[in-house]
Amino acid sequence: MLTTKNKVCFYLISLLFIAINIGFIVHDIYYIAFLPVILLFIFASFIALDKILLAVVFFTPLSIQLRDFIPGIPVNLSLPTEPLLFGILILFIFKLLLDGKFDRKILLHPVSIAIYINLFWIFLTSLTSTMPVVSFKFFLSRLWFVAGMYFLATQLFKDKKNIERFIWLYAVGLILVIAYTNYRLSGYGFNNQRASNWVVWPFFSDHTSYGAMLVMFLFPLYYFLVKKNNDLLKSIVTGIVFLVFILAIVFSYTRAAWLSLFAGIGLWVIIKLKLRFRTIILSGIAIVGVLFVTYTSLLRSLEKNESESSGKFSEHIESITNITSDASNLERLNRWKCALRMFHEKPFWGWGPGTYMFQYAPFQFSYDKTIISTDFGDLGNAHSEYLGPLAESGVNGLLSVLFIVFMIFYTGYRVYHQTNSKDIKHLALYIMLGLSTYFIHGFLNNFLDTDKASVPVWGFIAMLVALDVYHKEEIKP
Repeated sequence: MLTTKNKVCFYLISLLFIAINIGFIVHDIYYIAFLPVILLFIFASFIALDKILLAVVFFTPLSIQLRDFIPGIPVNLSLPTEPLLFGILILFIFKLLLDGKFDRKILLHPVSIAIYINLFWIFLTSLTSTMPVVSFKFFLSRLWFVAGMYFLATQLFKDKKNIERFIWLYAVGLILVIAYTNYRLSGYGFNNQRASNWVVWPFFSDHTSYGAMLVMFLFPLYYFLVKKNNDLLKSIVTGIVFLVFILAIVFSYTRAAWLSLFAGIGLWVIIKLKLRFRTIILSGIAIVGVLFVTYTSLLRSLEKNESESSGKFSEHIESITNITSDASNLERLNRWKCALRMFHEKPFWGWGPGTYMFQYAPFQFSYDKTIISTDFGDLGNAHSEYLGPLAESGVNGLLSVLFIVFMIFYTGYRVYHQTNSKDIKHLALYIMLGLSTYFIHGFLNNFLDTDKASVPVWGFIAMLVALDVYHKEEIKP
């Protein structure tokens, strides 16, 4: 119980805050109202930072864009996740400066080194950027995602149970979005492909990022479904959630997500064949080489496809390769061509991280434009996790991204083959497959500039690294 003196202090401070808050509100300044929340966050971060990280994971699928509700605001943030991650970044830097300690096995891990190289190049190309303010905002955003969801998350995953908590928290948040989305979709009819694009708002900007996240979490959920020693109730709940995700993927009408799911299943088959990692990489390079050589004849074949995207699943699948009349596909090709033209003009330094959407308009040719093209930089990015960095940060930007991807899958493949635990082996496999769906999807779209994708992607990467460093030697049947 508080003493009389403490009670008096408490009430005086409360009344003082209320008086100050009223004064600010009179002058149309409302930000002071967030002060108690900020103080609560700071207090909680010192005593339970792991809980803050897990709370961010849960709220990520449910976060909303500030600009959706305050149009024209110069700084756009996802609320409440990005302010929390920014605070976590400050605490992370503060901790490093005070303690000067962090697990060297994590700091010197090959995946971490690949991340350093990428961050260093983003920083350099921000200095040479055509829009430095935009680029440094992009750099800062990448820092808070990496600090919170990679470096600090690896420490969270020292306890393997937190890996399961991370996956389930995001999945539960996503289930709420699924319920909201499909309730809205039912009003337009479940076979309304066009409605699927906007019924996800305000939680997702469009159905493509929504579909990508659904597919990414499907493989870890399958791991929980087939995991040994599950009790009956847990198996039933997991089975229901898995089925809900399957149906949500179908009704997302996201063709790129469907493709990435099939590709993930194909990778599962390849891994089960116990091929060497080198063989897989060389095979991938060979396939790319064949596609490059047969590009002209392949393009002619694709031009014969005139199937339009629609609510009929067969037509919607056939429209994936329609580059003659499908506006979505043609616009994606337009953005890719713009990225390549931007790269040819600035091949080494690029135009600056995060600047593509502001700079690509002059690189559109009239014959490439579609009915959904825009010259105002208000409809997204390069639609590729690989061509975007190529245009924005030059050839080294692309190489640094590819190096991260290579080290991620090399680490996952190594854990899968070297661990003494079957449970760790299967967990690493399905996390790796989840990541594979995202990076395959990355050929057609890019979402790492958003919290929806960055939180789970960097989190999954942290899981693989934590399994490699802390859990690989576990001996279990």
